[in-house]
Amino acid sequence: MQFVFCTYEDHASAILEILNEAIVHSTALYDYQPRPFESMTPWFEAKRKGDFPVIGAIDANGELMGFATYGTFRPFPAYKYTVEHSVYVHTNHRGKGLGMALMMQLIALAKQQDVHVLIGGIDLSNQASIHLHERLGFRLAGTISQAAFKFNRWLDLGFYQLTLETPAKPVDG
Repeated sequence: MQFVFCTYEDHASAILEILNEAIVHSTALYDYQPRPFESMTPWFEAKRKGDFPVIGAIDANGELMGFATYGTFRPFPAYKYTVEHSVYVHTNHRGKGLGMALMMQLIALAKQQDVHVLIGGIDLSNQASIHLHERLGFRLAGTISQAAFKFNRWLDLGFYQLTLETPAKPVDG
């Protein structure tokens, strides 16, 4: 396994496949319909503009097995040290430790970029993701009960938080 910075040209289709599988078959994303390929252009552009990493785990054949990223938590300046992250693993590669490996890479990059808080919004029925995050030191910071409705049921959203010791000298403005 190798970690790479994902690019639109090399990885957009594979990322979209992973996201759409999660949309259709899970509560990992609170979307109803698979996203069209055209949605990847603004997605990658937002990552580029925000200097947000997209880390991929690639197998020996160069295929994307999973990815992790983060982006804007809330669009107000004082949140500049807080990001919301995502980690997704292709259905054929789950249970192999890829989520943990990707998250460790992402946390290391967050420290390098002086992020202070990583937030993960996790459906509370997603015990695998909750367990992964807790093993990495994330703690439940709050719950929004019945935040979404999908698959004919109400879904509770938990916000899991990891507070880093960075930045050394935060500044206003």
